[in-house]
Formats: sequence, C-alpha cells, structure tokens
Amino acid sequence: MATKGQRKTVMTSNIDLSRVHMVGIGGAGMSGIARILLSRGSSVTGSDMKDSRSILALRAAGAQVTVGHSAENLHVTGQLPTVVVTSFAAIPQDNPELLAAREHDIPVVRRSDVLAQLMSDRRAFLLAGTHGKTSTTSMAVAAMQAAGWDPSFAIGGQLNRAGTNAHHGTGDVFIAEADESDGSFLSYQPEVAVVTNVEPDHLDYFGTEEAYRQVFERFAGCVVDGGTLVVCVDDAGSRALAQSLLTAESADGPHCRIIGYGTREAMEAAPEIEAGAIIDELKVSNKGTEARVRFSGEEAPRTLRVAIPGTHMVLNATAAVLGGALLGADLDKLLEGVAEFDGVRRRFEYHGTVKGVQVYDDYAHHPTEVTAVLSAARERIAAQGEGRVIAVFQPHLYSRTMTFADEFAAALSLSDEVVLLDIFGARENPVEGVDSRVIGDKITVPWEYASEFTGVPQIVAQRVRTGDMVLTIGAGTVTMLADEILRELEG
Repeated sequence: MATKGQRKTVMTSNIDLSRVHMVGIGGAGMSGIARILLSRGSSVTGSDMKDSRSILALRAAGAQVTVGHSAENLHVTGQLPTVVVTSFAAIPQDNPELLAAREHDIPVVRRSDVLAQLMSDRRAFLLAGTHGKTSTTSMAVAAMQAAGWDPSFAIGGQLNRAGTNAHHGTGDVFIAEADESDGSFLSYQPEVAVVTNVEPDHLDYFGTEEAYRQVFERFAGCVVDGGTLVVCVDDAGSRALAQSLLTAESADGPHCRIIGYGTREAMEAAPEIEAGAIIDELKVSNKGTEARVRFSGEEAPRTLRVAIPGTHMVLNATAAVLGGALLGADLDKLLEGVAEFDGVRRRFEYHGTVKGVQVYDDYAHHPTEVTAVLSAARERIAAQGEGRVIAVFQPHLYSRTMTFADEFAAALSLSDEVVLLDIFGARENPVEGVDSRVIGDKITVPWEYASEFTGVPQIVAQRVRTGDMVLTIGAGTVTMLADEILRELEG
C-alpha cells in the first residue's frame, strides 16, 4: 500500500535554528518542538506564565526557561536568539518579548513554520481534523513504533507509555498533529494526510463556517504530488471535503490520491470515494472495542482492537493504521501497535476507582467531542451492566460557550447528572452576564451549577454511588479535579 510522493518545490525561507527563543514554551505544541530542537543541537530558551511539568522536563533537557514575560528574556544566554517562535493565536502581539525581537530585527515565526522546517527532509504523515487529532496522531506513533519504525513525532498531548509529546527519531518519517486553529497547518507538505472530521470551530479566528471549511480544502492542496489524502467518510464534513475535491474541475483530476475509511454503511453511501478501509462487526465491552476491518488490497478482513472505548476511537485507530500502511509499514504489526496503545494524557484518561466509583478525565471542549466521550462512557457502563455517568464540565472560552450552548446542552444530556463549573476564559475576557448556566438551562437531565471550584469534589461525592463513572471534562483547570474527587471519595 506504499505510495511514492514527490515533494513539491516550494519557496520557503530558511530559518536559522541555532539559537531559538520560544514564547509560551510550556504549551503542548511548543514544548514538543523545543524537545526536538534540543535533540538536534539547537540552543533553546523560552518563557511562560508559570512553571509546569513540561517546563521542568525542558530544563532537565538543557533549555533555559524563564517564568514571566520580559524583554530581558531574550538576553539570558548573553547572545540574542536567531529566531523567536510564538503562537499568533495564543500570544498577544504586544508581548514584550515579541516587541523586543522586532526592535532587534530578530525574525518572529510561528511554531508551525519551525515544525515545517524540521519535517522538510522527512516523509510527513500528518493528522488533521476538528476533533481527534491528538488521539489519532498518538495511535499512529504507537502503531509505527510497533512495526519497527523509529519516526520523529510531535503531538499535542503526552503519550502515556512514552511519557513525552515529541521525539527526534532515526527514521525518515515524521508524524505530527496538524493544527488548523489559526490556519498554520498550511505550512506543511504531507505525503500522507488524514482528516478525521471537519466541523465549524475557532470561529473567533475564521469568522465564518465557510472560511473554516475552506482552510481544509487548502490543506488538501498541500499534500505532495502523488501523495494521499485520507478522509473519514462517517463524518459529513470530511466526506464533503473529499467529494468536493473529486468533482473539482481539473483536466488531470486531483493532484493526489483520495481514499476514505469508515463503517460499511458510510462507505456504501459514498461509492465515489475509494475505500481504503471498511469497518464492520463493531463490538464494545468493558475492556475496550473490537471491529473487523477490510483494508484496501487485502483479501481478508483483519481484527482491530483498541483499549479505549468508543466508536470514534475505532475510527481513529483505523486512520492511524491505514496511514502507516500507506507509508509501507507491516499491517499486522500496525494493528498490534494500536491494540497495545494505552492512551494519551487527558483523553479518556483513567485516574482511579474508589468505593466502586471510576474517575476519568478528558480534554473534550467542543460539543462533538463531549458527545463522543459521553457516548463512549455510556457504552462502557452498558457493557459492565450497572452504573450511571456523572459529567463534571468546564466550558472553554466565552465565545465557544455562547455559540454552541444548545449543542453543549444536548451533548451533556447524554450523561445521567451534570455538574457545571464556570467558564474557563483562557485568552478571552469575561462577558458580562454570561456564565455556564446558559448551557445548564437547556440540559434535560439533573444538573447543578458549582460557583466555587473547590467545592466540586464534595458535590460529586454526595451524588455518586457504587458502579458510577465520573468524567471531568474540559480544556481548562477542570483536569485538577479528577484526583481531588478520588481523595474526597476516600474520605
């Protein structure tokens, strides 16, 4: 199933990576790039608003990291950096380090620009989509490693088994999560690109749903000539992307191969999309999910197993295996790799069981993601035969909460009870009169608004009973509550 992509000739500036300063170095994406730069011999400095486990690990690896933002941070080594790296979406343009860089005529670039240069001499295997990028990228890494490959990788989350989010490998493949939130994934040139789904998000940046969808069409155009675009046919947005590309007027047709993966029903409903993998006989148990998958070019279907529950995880695992096979890895070993995959931090991450109550934590912060994780929880509870699902949800961003209040309420109503925390504003200022009760008023199951963060463990402990599953859900500080809930239950 291997493809031979030919890299396009693209005019790019050559970034001097000898001395790199990273603003917001502790972030999931930035810290991964820093790890690879250190492994490749670059001098790395950086700054962030607070210490974290990521920053402690980077210091141990040789980075010089300052807590707090100041123009003086550019001088910590006694030499000015050759480049300053930032995230245009997360770091304001009046940041003192960015201002100082411009005063000294130091180039300021995006994280994606650096990652593109690091991938320039490798075969890029990129995972994109509104949801599921981190899990799918992580599965792809686990699968390729099990197949005996040593890929470089950069992921927006920490692999549980590897304990890291990035690695400088010895092989010729680079696996990376392609973030669409600010359009920065247009810097890349993948040989194999997966799009798990396309659903409007980040409208604070894109402005309209149409603009958001169009950026994925442009990303498809970044695939190298002769490469492969892999789309999830079960997702309406991803399916529409493939159909649009296949019907676009071109004398020679698409510049790359377009193939789909998905359930049998979805693939049969879209016969115009070449079938790369067809999923059948999907079964959920309290130990995970199993399915039979027929891959393109294979006479017999193979068994695919994932330890993490949910149909969406079977789709993600199929994408990871299919992408690895397209690059030439052994299919059976790829399947072994995803079967042994034990997850990513904050993706249906198990924290413990006390008095028969299981506690998990998940990063879901979009209605579709919340729906997926709660559906998976319901499937797991049904398989064990007893118990309820208790969701502890912290909305992320005021703009997202207001835009998707109805959708969040519908998603959360899949649980049996909900505890709503106040909105985690992140980069946004509070909006007068808006709190998480704009969601709560639309929820159709019992719910409670927790105005005090520290009181949440006690609220949960009073509600649960043996057999229940508690999920702390959101992209903010809610992740701190999983262990606190367990401690409260022990007491």
